[in-house]
Amino acid sequence: MNTGTIQAAGCVLWRTSPIDGTPGDALEVCLVHRPKYDDWSHPKGKLKRDEHPLDGALREVEEETGYTATPGARLHTLEYEVHGRPKRVHYWAARATAGAFVPNDEVDRILWLPPAAARTRLTQPRDRDLVDALLTSLRRPPVSST
Repeated sequence: MNTGTIQAAGCVLWRTSPIDGTPGDALEVCLVHRPKYDDWSHPKGKLKRDEHPLDGALREVEEETGYTATPGARLHTLEYEVHGRPKRVHYWAARATAGAFVPNDEVDRILWLPPAAARTRLTQPRDRDLVDALLTSLRRPPVSST
């Protein structure tokens, strides 16, 4: 049985709103819905053997959302337990550059939400601070913690 730390990586994927009539710098954050867990989270996944965490994060973004992304600032690394094993997830800010979502077995829906709504929609409280970390990396004020 493998009892080592699970290594994973992901991104807080963002874009400016494509909707006409919104302010030109209106930011949206992408959340993924995983039917296996019935949760909303940032795109992330386990690293392949010898894969650099940033490469894995960008691969997972594309696999889960259909979008390619340009990486930005390194954000937090979260550590928690999953089924009694430690898990370490490295995160980066990443701007969506091109693509389109196609539902799959792992992710059946995505949402593009303003930061405050994304923070509220995230299932795990530990994921919420990543939205603030993204805003800080982009030099925007953090959302309220309500």
